[in-house]
Amino acid sequence: MTISTRSESPFVSTLPGRYYYDPALYALEQERIFSTMWVCVGRADAIAHPGSYQLVNVGQENIIVIRNREHILQAFLNVCRHRGARLCTEAKGQLKGSIQCRYHAWTYGLDGQLIGAPNVLDDERFERAEFGLYRVALEVWEGLIWLNLSDDPAPIASQINGPVQERFSDLSDFARYGIGELQLGKRISYDIHCNWKLVLENFMECYHCGPMHPELCQLLPGYKGGMAYIDSSAATLADGVEAFSLSGKASHPPLPGLRPDEQRLYYGIVLEPNVLLNLLGDHVLIHTVYPEAPDRTRVECDWLFHPDTMAAEDFDPTDAVEIFDLINRQDWEVCELTQQGMTSRAYRSGGVYVPKEHHIRTFCDFVQKKLEQ
Repeated sequence: MTISTRSESPFVSTLPGRYYYDPALYALEQERIFSTMWVCVGRADAIAHPGSYQLVNVGQENIIVIRNREHILQAFLNVCRHRGARLCTEAKGQLKGSIQCRYHAWTYGLDGQLIGAPNVLDDERFERAEFGLYRVALEVWEGLIWLNLSDDPAPIASQINGPVQERFSDLSDFARYGIGELQLGKRISYDIHCNWKLVLENFMECYHCGPMHPELCQLLPGYKGGMAYIDSSAATLADGVEAFSLSGKASHPPLPGLRPDEQRLYYGIVLEPNVLLNLLGDHVLIHTVYPEAPDRTRVECDWLFHPDTMAAEDFDPTDAVEIFDLINRQDWEVCELTQQGMTSRAYRSGGVYVPKEHHIRTFCDFVQKKLEQ
């Protein structure tokens, strides 16, 4: 079956099935998408003290993200410049003041500079400055750490501002959520047996919300009819619903920067390649999507609340967490069912996006364009 991709047709083709399982295409995505764009790797406040570090994977690289003595976050490839040994082996930790290779004891400062190399540093022919750790570009945006493996990347704003402005006509409207000032109230990690693109595509549409998310549709009835809210409009809580929670009751005060008319709205924003923002009246939920294999994805979900809310003695995020945890698990179920069909001959040339899903094709075009570069 061939579906027209002509602009005048509301029925457009999906990507062919191989884009969701082919190891060669997956490797190409790692090289041409995740190794060239700004990629989110977690929260800045998780690396709080000088010497604190975390290891992250971006593209085909393992990277040390570390806070130096000046409390500045930096990132380096996790490779000794001597013989290529991996330096840090634990997923996270606290270093005393340096990074030392176990192989030959080459030692680097927290700023990546080479400060020790047995029987080598005194050799006047050795250019120490040329053998510091290989730096990776790092920026912090709204409390999130973003890395870019390119040699000279454009500022992260050039990648982030466009999608945000598509949802908010004015960036100051987005700024009122104060995401960078919020704190982590709850984190849940999900391991999903599906390709990373299926997670993003599922998030982009609500054609599935009526069949799959009855609890969501009770809170946000606009989704029952499959609305996607891809422009500056937003979903609104149902009459009688106080907050986006499992009970529908408000157990937390609204975010202090929001106007009264914004406190009952929900915005979903995709920040390619791996962040899904969920903006609500009293908290923010961030999905960070990590490809693990052609058919495996890890998603870290962070529920963020205002510090004053979390400081209250009776603070309990459970009601807010449980509703989106339920929605997540419903989504992962159908993403995994979809993954199972990708290798079938019935999906060899792909499927079809109906009119309520046609905007997903823009994401498919983005992927194909990146892979053709």
